[in-house]
Amino acid sequence: MLFAKKKRLIERVLLVEDEALEAFDTEHFLNGEGFTIVATVDSVADALVWIETDPDIDLVLLDVRLADGSGIDVARAAKARGVEVLFVTGDCPAEARALGAGWLAKPYPQRDLLGAILAVETVIRGKKPRKLPSSFNLFAGVA
Repeated sequence: MLFAKKKRLIERVLLVEDEALEAFDTEHFLNGEGFTIVATVDSVADALVWIETDPDIDLVLLDVRLADGSGIDVARAAKARGVEVLFVTGDCPAEARALGAGWLAKPYPQRDLLGAILAVETVIRGKKPRKLPSSFNLFAGVA
């Protein structure tokens, strides 16, 4: 086949979001785009359990401010296991730059979420993304 699609490097996503409607919308959108949501959780504690027990997570979509703590703790655990993190939050702390692939600022259009994920995947492939969504910051230290 001449124009075969590349196999995705990011397929299985852990969604960590404590705003129920936003979590539902994101999960529905990403499922429709062909991603597998391994779980949608709303706490640091639950996210840490998933990161420690599921070796096949490709990406964590992570809010920073969660009811039971900071998403930074989740990012540290994900990084230790070699899992990419995409922060999806209104305000991203400076320390996140060393822990994640990038930051998608809330609120954002869903196409920007898809563009951010594809940009992270492009970097994992060793290439430079052509265009980044306007609400997305790719961190220099990714991959």
